[in-house]
Amino acid sequence: MDEDLETMDRARLIAEVRRLRAGIREHRDSTGHDLCWHHPALWELLPEKVNPAIAVPPWEKFMRGCIHYRASLDRQRPDAPIHDKEFDG
Repeated sequence: MDEDLETMDRARLIAEVRRLRAGIREHRDSTGHDLCWHHPALWELLPEKVNPAIAVPPWEKFMRGCIHYRASLDRQRPDAPIHDKEFDG
């Protein structure tokens, strides 16, 4: 799957690492409502281009997952500042 790495010279490998790190940092640094979104740009950093077959839970189960995720942030990052803004689309 990653055979393309074998053909890259040092400069190309360094450029690839920088590109991947930038994508990971962008995802890592998302905050507020951006934490809740689908992130296909992160997947597009991979060389194989696929249309991921995602499945979406029914609303009730989806919202329970959102609540569980938000509660996990309270446990893992109780010191995180509050982003008290409405989502505006």
